Amino acid sequence: MITSVLVANRGEIACRIFRTCGESGIRTVAVHSDADANALHARVADTAVRLPGAAPAETYLRGDLIVKAAVAAGADAVHPGYGFLSENADFARAVLDAGLVWIGPPPAAIEAMASKTRAKQLMGLAPLAPDEVRESDLPVLVKAAAGGGGRGMRVVRRLEDLRSALAGARAEAASAFGDGDVFVEPYVENGRHVEVQILADTHGTVWALGTRDCSLQRRHQKVVEEAPAPGLPEELAEELRALAVRAARAVDYAGAGTVEFLVADGRAHFLEMNTRLQVEHPVTEAVFGLDLVAEQIRVAEGAALAPEPPRARGHAVEARLYAEDPANDWTPQTGTLHRLAVPAGVRLDTGFDDGDPIGVHYDPMLAKVVAHAPTRAEAIRRLAGALERSTIHGPTTNRDLLVRSLRHEEFTSARMDTGFYDRHLTTLTEPAPDPYAPLAAALAEAAGPSRSRFGGWRNLPSQPQTKRYASGGEEIEVGYRHGRTGLTAEGVQVVHADPALVVLEIDGVRRRFEVARYGDRVHVNGDALTVLPRFPDPEVQHAPGSLLAPMPGTVVKLADGLITGSSVRAGEPLLWLEAMKMQHVVSAPAEGTLTALPVTTGQQVQVGTLLAVVQEA
Repeated sequence: MITSVLVANRGEIACRIFRTCGESGIRTVAVHSDADANALHARVADTAVRLPGAAPAETYLRGDLIVKAAVAAGADAVHPGYGFLSENADFARAVLDAGLVWIGPPPAAIEAMASKTRAKQLMGLAPLAPDEVRESDLPVLVKAAAGGGGRGMRVVRRLEDLRSALAGARAEAASAFGDGDVFVEPYVENGRHVEVQILADTHGTVWALGTRDCSLQRRHQKVVEEAPAPGLPEELAEELRALAVRAARAVDYAGAGTVEFLVADGRAHFLEMNTRLQVEHPVTEAVFGLDLVAEQIRVAEGAALAPEPPRARGHAVEARLYAEDPANDWTPQTGTLHRLAVPAGVRLDTGFDDGDPIGVHYDPMLAKVVAHAPTRAEAIRRLAGALERSTIHGPTTNRDLLVRSLRHEEFTSARMDTGFYDRHLTTLTEPAPDPYAPLAAALAEAAGPSRSRFGGWRNLPSQPQTKRYASGGEEIEVGYRHGRTGLTAEGVQVVHADPALVVLEIDGVRRRFEVARYGDRVHVNGDALTVLPRFPDPEVQHAPGSLLAPMPGTVVKLADGLITGSSVRAGEPLLWLEAMKMQHVVSAPAEGTLTALPVTTGQQVQVGTLLAVVQEA
């Protein structure tokens, strides 16, 4: 019987597995890089072991260090989580060779399916060889042979773009998974991404736990998932379940896994089998009333599954909350997560606690929020409402995108596909700031304890007090007065004002504004404002053609042969930045001459760091 489990992963993944272990009476062991020494998963575990290494992003890929940590901590089992090493057969063998229990599928099954190219061959399919792609094959998808999560993937629509797409995908895959192998397959336009959760024991029983729809994806990264996949004909759903079971039996699978498909024109196209849990597994847990991590542990202990799985009930929807800025090309955001709280009635899986820092080394996902209800419409409404009312204070997030996506008619009517964001991202991310949020922020500050006894009161009418804020790329100035009866503002009635709550009556309707300030950042309900100085400093001047870092990260590559004085073409890649396992290409804004290149490979940069200057021809 398993009594102590080391989780070979970090963040939300480790915290979720620890929760089940704690409920089962199993002791927990965390591993952490130096960057994660005070991370939530290291704090909540019964024991934490440091993984030595100078590169935080690579530390968790060191299977040898993790096995040593498990032995040193007295763990008798290792759970790989659902990332990093979870699909590494050599790591699974190393765990078993150390006399530890492996809470995952047999190494041979991992080996057969972990490479997407081998998996396709096993299912009777053959990927395209990169050097054999022809114009008639387009569009194609370049894809990492190992790993997932949208990393190491590129859609290629022009043959001349294939070479750079292959190079970029290989670099990103090597960084994310330690394996730069990629392959090419036909790109199915506007299909639905549907997957089947499987669970198998060592006694020959394989469960196909319904379907999930993961079609809402941006840059091949899943954003919203649900179970069951809505609107599938039962005959097609049964075919998907049968194919998933066939894939599992083909490799004598045991444990939890996921078989993924693209569904288009009523047909199922096999994508891959992930020999692990998926980030979206909570929707299946909600619908089937299961704890899949607990089931993984039972299977690892040799227990047999029942002949048939539980009956599905209701519908579940999950949204992934990311620290990213839609106004800045969705670059990952860093900083302090001051507050994260969701209303009762939904599930929150996160690897952060209030006050935790969000760094540059790892995935920018903050949390998963999951709603379950008797019907799909109720689950969608519950999740959208919960996200809208959630308190999220810190870096910019994709919360507004999630709420609008869930309420979009194409999604609510189950007519979405993987091209959903290609069609709707612009309208879904149009800024819609609350026009009264800046006034509420100003009134909350004016009502604060820093004010003297008499505040800004004047015996005679005078100019209003003013405050300036930045919101949605605009500067906003608001005015208010201190009167005999308290704070007043033009066009509204100030019913109440204190540093945390402002109540305004607007056209006879009372509205509440919850306010929280952290430095020069003010959160008012769902809006985030930046306090601008009353007397702004002269702006820092940059030469025309200056390229500034859009995010904190590492310069991982400079274009071959690029030096000061080089001639460049418009759109030509100059350098690559990496943050949170994603790469961002910095390209020449126009044809001209590179007059400055003050950065080097391996250099850490902050937002706004000068990367290069291109003098336009």
